[in-house]
Amino acid sequence: MCVCVCVCVWSLLRIPSHSRARVTALWTASRVAPRKQMKVVTLCVLAFALADIAAGDLPSPDRSYKILVLIPVAFKSHRNVFLPLVESLADRGHKIVMLVSLPPVFKHPNVTEINFEVPIPHINFFVEGKFLGSLPAVGEKLPKMARDLYQLPSVKMLYEKRKEFDLIIVDHMFNEVGYPFLHEVPFITIATPGMDYRQSAFLGNVLNPSYAPHLLHSFPLPLSLWQRIKNTFMHIYLAIFWRSWAVVPLIQKEISAQFPDLPPLLDIERNQSLTLMNTHFTITTPVPLLPSQVEVGAMHCRPGEPLPQDLESWLTGAGSTGVIYFSLGSVLRGEIPPEYLQFFLEAFQRLPQRVLWKYEGQLQGASDNVRISSWFPQQDILAHHNVKVFISHGGLLSLQESIFHEKPLLVLPIFGDQPRNGMVVENSNIGRVLVWEELTADRIVDALNDIINNPMYKENVARMSASLRDQPMTPKERAVFWTEYVVRHRGAPQLRCPAAQLSWVEFLMLDVIGLLLLALLLLLLLIRRLLRAVSATLLGSSAKRKKD
Repeated sequence: MCVCVCVCVWSLLRIPSHSRARVTALWTASRVAPRKQMKVVTLCVLAFALADIAAGDLPSPDRSYKILVLIPVAFKSHRNVFLPLVESLADRGHKIVMLVSLPPVFKHPNVTEINFEVPIPHINFFVEGKFLGSLPAVGEKLPKMARDLYQLPSVKMLYEKRKEFDLIIVDHMFNEVGYPFLHEVPFITIATPGMDYRQSAFLGNVLNPSYAPHLLHSFPLPLSLWQRIKNTFMHIYLAIFWRSWAVVPLIQKEISAQFPDLPPLLDIERNQSLTLMNTHFTITTPVPLLPSQVEVGAMHCRPGEPLPQDLESWLTGAGSTGVIYFSLGSVLRGEIPPEYLQFFLEAFQRLPQRVLWKYEGQLQGASDNVRISSWFPQQDILAHHNVKVFISHGGLLSLQESIFHEKPLLVLPIFGDQPRNGMVVENSNIGRVLVWEELTADRIVDALNDIINNPMYKENVARMSASLRDQPMTPKERAVFWTEYVVRHRGAPQLRCPAAQLSWVEFLMLDVIGLLLLALLLLLLLIRRLLRAVSATLLGSSAKRKKD
């Protein structure tokens, strides 16, 4: 009996407050004899405590926080970065409100989703069979969203209550329209594309383009002179294009019309406490980081779970030749031009492997070795031992999942950061990259045969996976810790780098350099005048002696 009491006390101290409340409810609701009651509750407490320990050694929060999550411009893949953090925070007893432009996905009692009625305009990545995907295609839609968003009653009401929240979490990418919520409120960002050199500069950490990649492309290291020139140009161009020219100024115009007393959006962004970056140095170029830059890449990755019996039998039934998994993510939905579809159908017909193809549209003419569905449990499939290669669009989440589950890739980039991710795959020798405009059935077959039959790709991705997994705490635990840290320390101003408040003139010390150059110029002029005076004196004395 004493042992049970001690175990109960120890376990209750270990489990979070929300689990402790559940144990109390079980105790109150129980109508069994005291001895049996103690036994039941002891087992429950142990179960909760062991679950908590398995989830990590984070201390229980001091209270339940109110947290607002803003994803007004939400692609499904961007929201997927938020989901594990939101779920973990909710499991720890925090009350989460999400403003998102996608259908609700949570059934957690601590999560409230507000899904507003302003849809994100659809983007055509292929027009007349040609690849047209680009960041400007997204940026040109945002000013209209900024005009319409704050006219919605649900958004207006939430905006008026924003200061009731302990913290706001906002998607860093494409979501400048949500920055009015952040004024005079502690907030953090989640950098869904990973390291964004533009955001890093705003935080006070200016990355050197001699090695740090830009958003859209990556070069093998070390960079040549020409590559450094191109990389530097793109660093400057992308920052000016988005923040100073084509996108943010138009959003600012719409926001200022509705909130005339609001500071500039980029000044608001500068006040963020920290950013959780969806990256890890294992799978990108290592760069110096500030305390306010926290890597949480692969936060959504998890071990595989059992597949439905029919799918498990189909994968296992492929035998030693294995299975190819093909998915182009959540943005491109059944929009592949017919000529490209025909290349894939012809290529898969020539391969001995079975092909699991995630495709949302109607597809005719697939061979018997191809199984098509609009949805598959991707991580559970990638974790399966019989999957040999993953054909992907190169989205960052798919890249992380493939590395986490040790699967080589064949990447066909579409837009955004996907070409850069494809370069990571190719430079790391964990797969191959094909370009849409040069696609043929022969190229697809040759690339897949190379990846499947050359053990180099599998060995390299296994080595990278081991490095990605080898961390003192999981990325999700790290994200939870730093999120709660900002609340505990009331915005954690101690994390912010003073360089974030400097102008470019002050940061680059152009005024100091200019003053030093001016002092040097004055010194040279003084020396020149002195030398002239000495020379005139000497020449004058010499001429006088000659006359004498």
